[in-house]
Amino acid sequence: MRDDTPSGPPPAVRARRGGPPPAAWAAVAATVALLVFAVSCGGFGGGAPHSRGASAGARPSSPPSPSPSPSPSWETGPDSLAALGDSITRAFDACSLLDDCPEASWATGTSPEVDSLARRLGIPAATTWNHARSGALMAELPAQARKAAAHRPELVTVLIGANDACRPTVERMTPVEEFRADFAEALRTLRRASPKTQVYVAGVPDLERLWSLGRSHPVAAQVWQLGVCPSMLGGAQASDTEAAERRAKVSARVRAYNAALADACERDTRCRHDGGAVHEYRFTARELSSWDWFHPGPEGQRALAEIAHRQVTAASPPA
Repeated sequence: MRDDTPSGPPPAVRARRGGPPPAAWAAVAATVALLVFAVSCGGFGGGAPHSRGASAGARPSSPPSPSPSPSPSWETGPDSLAALGDSITRAFDACSLLDDCPEASWATGTSPEVDSLARRLGIPAATTWNHARSGALMAELPAQARKAAAHRPELVTVLIGANDACRPTVERMTPVEEFRADFAEALRTLRRASPKTQVYVAGVPDLERLWSLGRSHPVAAQVWQLGVCPSMLGGAQASDTEAAERRAKVSARVRAYNAALADACERDTRCRHDGGAVHEYRFTARELSSWDWFHPGPEGQRALAEIAHRQVTAASPPA
């Protein structure tokens, strides 16, 4: 979920006074200073009325009334998978500091500890592709979809949107209509080249829940000051009205993003939204990265894989 703003590395951030010894904070600042948050039907056919035959008592010859167009069946055991999204799907900070760890990805990873969706479905590594990019915004999803479509995968996973909310200020968050339009374009891009590909869409995690979890932790609060999701986590320990209103706006935007994802996915007969499962999941401290207290660590990646597997293998989508 890293924020990959193209303007270069963020300005250096001074370590706060207090807490661990100055040497320790110097080490944290030196290694984390570059850290920025890298974190979407057939109708009934009606027959025309028929007139009676010319002969009395003759029954009219009527064609059978057309049946409703069936929705395509959902394949619960796909044999190929392409993953799209941001740093969550790249498993940023899951194995080492300031680095992607794709082997720990919830979607395509090979780590037995995580037991990714691909592993649970029995999909071999040769037919999995991870086109997510740390720092990606929703505007990048159509390009990722184009890359995925070239493989003609049976399943595509999507988890993206946190970076659109995690901006330097609330005013710079991606507008909901732009977010919706880019997601819809990504689906169209995929459909043009790979019309039968199924799509599983995970919601944007609850950023306010992560703030609530780490706000009182001295290490988390210090690391977040180095540029991790400033719109939500900046001034993590502030409790004034202005800070509360800022966080509420970010939280509301995340909910609007999730509603847009669900709505667009519902319009695509081969798309399945998680029904709010990821947004509602309450990550624990042990499921977060020990490096940044924000991205999912191996246990958090495993939780995402469990949710996805439950949704993908269900006989019907969540209500």
